[in-house]
Amino acid sequence: MITASAPGKINIFFDCGALQPDGFHEVASVYLALNLRERVSVSLSQTWAVTVQGDISAEHLAGVPTDESNLVVRAAKLVAEIAKIDAPTPLHFVIDKAVPVAGGMGGGSADAAAAMVAANEIWLAGLSFETLVAESGRLGADVPFALAGEVAVGLGRGEQLRSIHATKPLHWVLVANDGGLSTPTVYRHLDELRSAQQVDPTKVSAPSVPALLEQAIMNGDAHALAGLMRNDLEAAAVDLMPTLAQTIEAGVAAGALAGMVSGSGPTVALLAESENSAESIANYLAIQGYTAITAVGPAAGTILESN
Repeated sequence: MITASAPGKINIFFDCGALQPDGFHEVASVYLALNLRERVSVSLSQTWAVTVQGDISAEHLAGVPTDESNLVVRAAKLVAEIAKIDAPTPLHFVIDKAVPVAGGMGGGSADAAAAMVAANEIWLAGLSFETLVAESGRLGADVPFALAGEVAVGLGRGEQLRSIHATKPLHWVLVANDGGLSTPTVYRHLDELRSAQQVDPTKVSAPSVPALLEQAIMNGDAHALAGLMRNDLEAAAVDLMPTLAQTIEAGVAAGALAGMVSGSGPTVALLAESENSAESIANYLAIQGYTAITAVGPAAGTILESN
C-alpha cells in the first residue's frame, strides 16, 4: 500500500474576471495551503474501488462518490495515460478525509493530487513531480496547487501558479456547513448578480492581485492582510445561503480580524491574530453551535508518506 497526502486550501483573495466563451472565467486567486491534509492510500486490486473515511461529518462523508466517478480514479488513469501504461492494474483507493466536502476548500482536488503521486509510485510510472503538476490542470484548476502547496497566485482559471514566499504562519478558524454549494451554480449566480447591476459578465476588467496583499503575506502581517482579503464569489454564495453572512458576523464578534467565504463556499474562513486567538474564537463559536476548527498555513504540498 502506498499513501500520499495533500493539503486543503483557502482562497484568501479571489478576483473573478470576465465570463469566457467556454463558460469558464478568468481569475486571479491567492491560494493558501493549510495543515488539514487529505490522505489517499492505494493498493493493487482486481477492480477500481474507492473507500471513504475520516474525521468529518457523516453527511459530508456520504457526499463523496465511491465509484469510478470519484476524481481519484480519473487522476490515476491520467497518470497511466501520461506514462503510456497500457491497461494499468486497477487500484483500490482509501481516502481519509479531513477537509469539508463541497466546502470551497479543495478537498476533492487534494484527493486527486495525492492519488496522482501514489499511483505514480505504485505503478513505478517514473513521472517527475514537475510533470504531474504540469498535467494535473486537466483534472481541475485547483489540482496543480494541491500538488505544489504553500502559497501561490493562481491566474488563468487558477492553474497558472506563481509562488509567494511566506515567512510566518497565518492562523485561521474554519466554520463548516453541512449544506453544500455547487461551484458552477455560484459562478452562474455571480454572473446573474453582475447582469442585474448592469455589468456585462463578459466585459469585466482583467483580474489581478494587489501588491500590498502579497507583501502582507510575505511579512505574515495578519492585521494588514485582514483589510485586503476579498472574494468576488462571496456575494453570490451569501445570496444563495444567507446564513453565511451571520457566520462571518459571529466570527468577527468572537475576535476574528476578518472573515470571508472560502472559494465558492460554504465554508467560512476567519483570520485570527494568533494561535491562541484562533483557539479562543473556535471555542466561542462551538458554544454558539457552529462546527469550527483551527488551521494554520502555509503548509507543504503533496507528499509521499509511505510505501
